[in-house]
Amino acid sequence: MDPLLSEFDSFVRTRTPALLRSAYLLTGDQHLAEDLVQSALARTHRSWNRLHHSGNAEAYTRKIMYHLQVSWWRRRRVPESMPGDLPEPRGGDSAPDHAQQTSLRLTLRSALTKLSPKQRAVLVLRFFEDRTETETADLLGVTVGTVKSQTAKSLAKLRVVAPELAELYVLEGSDR
Repeated sequence: MDPLLSEFDSFVRTRTPALLRSAYLLTGDQHLAEDLVQSALARTHRSWNRLHHSGNAEAYTRKIMYHLQVSWWRRRRVPESMPGDLPEPRGGDSAPDHAQQTSLRLTLRSALTKLSPKQRAVLVLRFFEDRTETETADLLGVTVGTVKSQTAKSLAKLRVVAPELAELYVLEGSDR
């Protein structure tokens, strides 16, 4: 087997679960998330010759995912639903969900469906992936001001639609 192909295969096998989790949060749908990751990995494969040496393959793939998602928003406005469950990391000693954690997940999932795709993407990048405002703006191809305003609007909407998530809103005041 070609060494480059072997490296790419290893990258896909190890990083796909994490990419799928982020894609699910961006799209709100397991099938759309799988499509998004597949499209991003196909583009990553085309650039693998220059990426495998740099060590930036995952960052490149994630940036492609964000750009594809933004272009998908602009192309179509389809009513969204979140029928699937959030993918869990594989392996490790995962303890069973407690009632409070399950309730929080269901509440958060329901609240996220009430946000626009752009608002959801900003929150995923800022708080799930722990990106700075500048990084988020670069990844989405928008200004830092847009990231700030979308973050504020998103959190304000979450406060209205899911006040029980108040403990999560402390993220808003962070310096990230």
